[in-house]
Amino acid sequence: MNQAIQKRYFKEFFASMGAYVILLIGSLRILTAFELPKAAQVAITLLPAIPTIFVVIAVMRALRDSDELQQKIQLQAVTFSAIVTGLITFSYGFLENIGFPHFPTMFIFPLLIAFWGISAGIFSRKYR
Repeated sequence: MNQAIQKRYFKEFFASMGAYVILLIGSLRILTAFELPKAAQVAITLLPAIPTIFVVIAVMRALRDSDELQQKIQLQAVTFSAIVTGLITFSYGFLENIGFPHFPTMFIFPLLIAFWGISAGIFSRKYR
C-alpha cells in the first residue's frame, strides 16, 4: 500500500474509531443513568455501530486503491480469517450442546478482525 493510501486510511480509520469510542462511552453512561423506553434503549445501544460503517468504507477504499499484490494478500487473509472464525464458532456451538458456556456473538467480529490482521502479516511475508 503506498504512502498516500495508507495515510488516508489511517486518518479515516482513527477518526471513525474515535467516534466509536466516544459514542460507546456516551451510550453506556446514558443507559445506566436513565430509565428509558425500550425503543430509546435500542437506538442508543446501536449508536456506536454507526462509526463502524465508516471503518468498513475506509477499509474498502484502501483495498480498492491498493495494487494487485496487496489485494491478493488481503483476499487470502480475509478468506483465511472467515474460514477459521467460522470453524471455531461452528465447533464451539456443538460444545455448547454439552454444557459449555454460551459464546457471545459480540465477540465473533473482533475474532474475525484479529485473524485477518494476523494472517495478513503472515501472507505478506511470502512476498518480501
